[in-house]
Amino acid sequence: MKPIHLLTALAFGLSNGAFAAGGHDHAHEHTALHGGVVAEAKDIDFELVAKPDSLRLHVRDHGKPVDVAKASAKLTLLAGGVKQEVALKPAGDKLEAMGQFKVTGAKAVALVNLPGKPALTVRFVLR
Repeated sequence: MKPIHLLTALAFGLSNGAFAAGGHDHAHEHTALHGGVVAEAKDIDFELVAKPDSLRLHVRDHGKPVDVAKASAKLTLLAGGVKQEVALKPAGDKLEAMGQFKVTGAKAVALVNLPGKPALTVRFVLR
């Protein structure tokens, strides 16, 4: 196994983040409001809308949008043995990056920094 593949597998395995939402009971829904994939970490919902030309991360705390004006995220996409790291920056009510991305069948790991909170690791499986 190549070192980069081993490191990537280790990162996925050790991440303390989120899994696809569902199967637990509390006061908010994990519905995709923007057509993306939803995952949860520390009771915060993250919706990743991944398109070949844009990546958008919407953040909700108990169903209410989180102010991301001073937030940031680093997203790592893994698709077909290709690793792509992307910085997401505030864009209105979401974190966003524009460019060319391999998203079909990809796995994604986001390291999200929200003001006043410890960094969160969130995992997504894209279709």
